[in-house]
Amino acid sequence: MLNTKKHNSKIVLGQLYALWLREIKVFLRERSRLIASTFTPLLWLFVIGSGLGSTNLQIGTDYEKFIFPGIICMSVIFTSVFFGSYIIWDRKFDFLKSVMVAPASRTTVFIGKTFGGMTTSLFQVAIILAIGIALGINYDALTLLQILSIVLILSFCLTSLGLTFGSYIESLEGFQLIVSFVVFPLFFLSGALFPIDNLPAWLKFITLVDPATYSVDALRNSILHLGTYSFELDLAILLLFTFIITRIGIFSVKRMRAV
Repeated sequence: MLNTKKHNSKIVLGQLYALWLREIKVFLRERSRLIASTFTPLLWLFVIGSGLGSTNLQIGTDYEKFIFPGIICMSVIFTSVFFGSYIIWDRKFDFLKSVMVAPASRTTVFIGKTFGGMTTSLFQVAIILAIGIALGINYDALTLLQILSIVLILSFCLTSLGLTFGSYIESLEGFQLIVSFVVFPLFFLSGALFPIDNLPAWLKFITLVDPATYSVDALRNSILHLGTYSFELDLAILLLFTFIITRIGIFSVKRMRAV
């Protein structure tokens, strides 16, 4: 019995690795997307940061530094959610059909793809963190550990969300249209570009149901020691969002048609 469980575990890990590796290879082949998804957040950081930084905002630090945690989350949001489009490509070219008839369960397929989204997000965040050093931002071991944990959890959450959309939408055009209505509110209502403390009550309520809000706040707490909530509270709420969205994602992929 024990040997059987070990054997099954090795099979599942092998399947996860194969799915993860395939997602990474697909992403790296799309050089235009790789460049755009990496440098667009940097453009926001320097252009928006310099422009709005010239205004008199009472935020307790330089504006470029203030939005830096938000730019990290921006990279994760756009990369992770749009990662769900790969499931549409897989369906279009019949790769998904071949995966679904393989011994791998749909939950394994879902998690393997999610790991791919997490890895690409982490790669892009590493570039942004390196740029942050030029802005005078210093990281100690605890800060890097906290950043890593928030980035991985947020990426898992939002890649799950993207895969959920991808499991129901049949065309890339439809996916891009619908997801655009999701990612922009996720980003703009997260407090990435402005403090949320002084927002009207109705708008502040909306920010409270945005998982990116707690990610931005946690990173701002960790990097700049500025935050509305404690890091521990942000982490707990983000984990709750991740659990709920992941369960919905797995359910959606299990019901998805392979063709």
